[in-house]
Amino acid sequence: MRIFSALYEWTMRWAEHKLAPKALAVLTFAESVFFPIPPDVLLAPMVLAKPKKAWSLAALTTVSSVIGGIVGYVLGYLMFEPWIQPVITELGYQARFDQVTDWFTRWGFWVVFLAGFTPIPYKLFTVSAGFLQMAFLPFLFASAVGRGMRFFLVAGLIQWGGEKMEQKLRQWVDALGWGVVILAILAYFLSR
Repeated sequence: MRIFSALYEWTMRWAEHKLAPKALAVLTFAESVFFPIPPDVLLAPMVLAKPKKAWSLAALTTVSSVIGGIVGYVLGYLMFEPWIQPVITELGYQARFDQVTDWFTRWGFWVVFLAGFTPIPYKLFTVSAGFLQMAFLPFLFASAVGRGMRFFLVAGLIQWGGEKMEQKLRQWVDALGWGVVILAILAYFLSR
């Protein structure tokens, strides 16, 4: 089944749309607060579609992510116990949140930096930083550097790979997509 090829084609068409940068900014902002899909899935095809805009797209993604991170921080700071804690518990994220709390206690700044750079759900760390009342300026700095490094790296690699990378990706997108689905299913069953 070539589901991922069709999805890839749709994403590439959307990446060239005039509203794509706004959609990227909104997706990135939302991902830093609550949305589960990382902005890389739109950033990468947008850079493939318009490689000359790689750095401006990476900057837009970084700024949108940091602004979303600030909103997550404020939500954690002001509204954690009355509203956010019950949602975390209801969605089944309590164990993850407890782990994040432990990491903050041990490593603070570095936890936010690593969450910003890696595929770890950044939103958990933005809310946690607010709830645990991490100093705001170190939080802001760690977020900006971590997220910036990640998005500029993604944009740079995609720009560097260029058309050859796009052709290879188009050729292998279905195999890669099904591989990710299989890995996600295995991870789910192994974590239970």
